[in-house]
Amino acid sequence: MAHGANADGTKLSAPPSAGGREQRVTKQRLAVSAALDELDDFVSTQELYRMLQNQGTSVSLATAYRILQSLADDGLVDVLRNGEGEAVYRRCAVTGHHHHLLCRNCGKAVEVEAPAVETWAARTAAEHGYTEVAHTVEIYGLCPDCTARKAAGA
Repeated sequence: MAHGANADGTKLSAPPSAGGREQRVTKQRLAVSAALDELDDFVSTQELYRMLQNQGTSVSLATAYRILQSLADDGLVDVLRNGEGEAVYRRCAVTGHHHHLLCRNCGKAVEVEAPAVETWAARTAAEHGYTEVAHTVEIYGLCPDCTARKAAGA
């Protein structure tokens, strides 16, 4: 059997992505995907790269960047900017379009749906003649745990 092929010799690939592109299944892509499945929190590409290296997985930093961007483009991971402006990634817990509540203190993220935001975005875009519109909404604040610690004077 050829490397990158099924038992019948056909090319090994993933189902078409959300964008309609067929994605090759590589050892590196599987390793990145598996690592993301183990994490609850957002992680930077560098953090994920170090984690993979510590596990003995051979993947370059550039490849990790490309895979994460591809997974984000396909809607399989969320990508946000942390306090330093660095992109951070996490496996989507919610399928479909959603938004995030983010703790400014500890970085905890909660995925939320916001139908009112969807209605407003569509209406605003239409009023200005825009089509094929996309948007992201990230709401920053203090999570309940950090709020309680702050109230307790910690």
